[in-house]
Amino acid sequence: MPPVTRDEMALWSRYVYEISGIHLDETKGYLVETRLAPLLQETGSYGFLELLGKVKADLSQALRRKVIDAITTNETSFFRDSAPFELLQHKLIPELIDRRNKAGRRPVPIRIWSAACSTGQEAYSTAMVLKSLLGDLRGYDIRILGTDISDKVVSHASYAHFSRLELDRGLSPDKLSRYFEAAGERWKVRDELRALATFRRMNLLEPFSFPEPFDIIFCRNVAIYFAEADKIRLFRGLSRCLDRQGALIIGSTESIAGLCPEFVPQRYLRTVFYQRKEEV
Repeated sequence: MPPVTRDEMALWSRYVYEISGIHLDETKGYLVETRLAPLLQETGSYGFLELLGKVKADLSQALRRKVIDAITTNETSFFRDSAPFELLQHKLIPELIDRRNKAGRRPVPIRIWSAACSTGQEAYSTAMVLKSLLGDLRGYDIRILGTDISDKVVSHASYAHFSRLELDRGLSPDKLSRYFEAAGERWKVRDELRALATFRRMNLLEPFSFPEPFDIIFCRNVAIYFAEADKIRLFRGLSRCLDRQGALIIGSTESIAGLCPEFVPQRYLRTVFYQRKEEV
């Protein structure tokens, strides 16, 4: 396999940015080489310039989707970084339910968005927290939306079947027996939890809107791949989709302080979350 040249890397960087918003600098040549090597072989391309030409010429956009699937990281696990889920269980959900009960809203609506959901572990971890906290869900109208730019991982999330290796990453034996059932060599999310979540493909850097605001938005460890201007555009978009008393949860190593004046940070134990400024 021929290595990607500097000029080819510049062209690939521009193309990947156009279709995903992911910024690949010139030091990421190894990533293009390793992740696109199977596609190089599949298309019978001699080099990465020829492959790029074939991807752009493919009117079905099937090759474009395969490039996105290959380039996106999709690193995830159940209950990844436990602090956000403790925040959900002990603060955000109880306070949300209290507000809705006082307002007399029945059934109690709960709207949660897992942006950049990968293969669905974050969304299903959230569903497990809600089931554990609330017990009988019949008094609640719960809708969890998971979105990702990759068709492949959205399909995986929607199918809701996981390997034992995936389950062993972050899921206790107790949660496995309570929320999953065996399906051949894999395990599937039990129907009651699966019904709480829907998944669809979405590019966070394209314009987006929803018919109703979200109470909680997870957008963890995705903006780290974006240029600063794109981060600002993303978080401004998220602010417009968040309920006035809602919460935005980003990655533990991320910060939007000074970047997005629409949000102010709030702290709960060892977790920082963000709320829209006018509500503080």
